[in-house]
Amino acid sequence: MADVQKTFALILGIVLLLVGIFGYFPNPLVSETGFFGSNGFQDLLHIVAGVCGIYAGTKGVGKGYNMIIGWIGVVLGILGFIPGLNTLLATWFNINNNISVLHIVLGVIALGVYYGAKK
Repeated sequence: MADVQKTFALILGIVLLLVGIFGYFPNPLVSETGFFGSNGFQDLLHIVAGVCGIYAGTKGVGKGYNMIIGWIGVVLGILGFIPGLNTLLATWFNINNNISVLHIVLGVIALGVYYGAKK
């Protein structure tokens, strides 16, 4: 049986890397004016998180990565709905409500894998 923690970390890492790369190009999904707000700094953070996920998935330390990414996603998503903080996040990272919801969903899934998968 495949190691669920490693596999999830690897897949999430690849997705985050691609999201970060595509964020630097005009597109209707992930860009400064796209459905999911993004900017150069957030794109760079996605690339770094993606590379870390690929490393964690290939080196067998996916469980820790899934926990960290899960909690970051949940906390960042919740902060995106707090008045004042959401304005700050929108200013610095171009985070909108759509991406806040996505952060929460992916964070909960990552934490579900972390807490639920034995291996």
